Amino acid sequence: MRQTTPQPAVSLAEQKAIILLEGRRVTSYDVALVAGVSQSAVSRCFKPGASVSKATYARVMKAAEGLEYIPNAAARSLITRRTNIVAIVVSHTSMLYNPAALSELSQQLNRRGKRALLFTMQHEGEIENILTEIWQFQVDGVVAASRLTEAHVNEFKRRKVPLVVFNRHLRDLDVNTVLCDQYDASRALVTRLAAAGHRQFALIGGPAQNSVARERLRGALDRIAELGLPNAPVFHGSFDYSSGVAGLHELIARIGAVPDTVICGNDAMAMGCVDAARQHLHIDVPSQMSVVGCDAVEGSHWLSYELTTLKQPLHKMAVATADLICGLIEADGEVAAEKRVFAAQFVEGETARLVAPKAVLVA
Repeated sequence: MRQTTPQPAVSLAEQKAIILLEGRRVTSYDVALVAGVSQSAVSRCFKPGASVSKATYARVMKAAEGLEYIPNAAARSLITRRTNIVAIVVSHTSMLYNPAALSELSQQLNRRGKRALLFTMQHEGEIENILTEIWQFQVDGVVAASRLTEAHVNEFKRRKVPLVVFNRHLRDLDVNTVLCDQYDASRALVTRLAAAGHRQFALIGGPAQNSVARERLRGALDRIAELGLPNAPVFHGSFDYSSGVAGLHELIARIGAVPDTVICGNDAMAMGCVDAARQHLHIDVPSQMSVVGCDAVEGSHWLSYELTTLKQPLHKMAVATADLICGLIEADGEVAAEKRVFAAQFVEGETARLVAPKAVLVA
């Protein structure tokens, strides 16, 4: 059994030669030999907040640097009972059409000493299979950008795995949530467009089973009804470019005319809608028809589009999510669930008529 008590230091060159001869990796035992301390002292030096003298810390760090020692994360997890791994669950669609959210979240976790382990699913209905995979890993917590049921949330509680739901509105569930208020953002958007004279709205929404798509659609439809405007036809797409193209063709066929404005559930569909209007139907955007997207993704500001859209405060949301999940991990026990809600920002762009004509009043 390897000793853990202080011992005479072995020279750096001698120990490096032994490691090379044995053809193995550097271990904490090698660092202890060179520093002349116990293995437990080496472990404490690499454990945040552990008690260790400045002199011991300096000797261990010097030996570790000389040996090019990197602490073994798996071994450290046995001591701390934490892996510093946070699972992130996203749908393939979310990752494809809004990668900035995933990037922001991963960066914020990294800054807090956590590593993101990504789980993706083609459709949100695959969450059962994803959770089965997650339980096989010793993750410290989970951030889920997906639909969850009460049974799912209760299973997290039973397993004592901290959970934060990212940008999903789960009504009546006692769960920690960070989200952008999609409903109010859509209502405000309709109000602004109506004030600029738009009367006939048409909507290209995302998948009906997607909670973000539902909230965006519900907010727009509710406000349109409140203002006494004509019923707005809805086309349900898949958050992709082709849905924007197909959606515009179908909506115009249903209405029998060009609508004043088309509100799209995300920017990819708005881009498809703009291109279909200009290239297929020879409709000028925005003088003949306004088009509005959502998310302000990379490409929405390109000169060929310059979309009018809504921007979610992803950086603030990612910071809040990382703070919340890390706080739950550190708390290591039952903590009252909280919901942190952020407002979307309107991006004016060049695809919507926003100047109010005379005699247009909005309640």
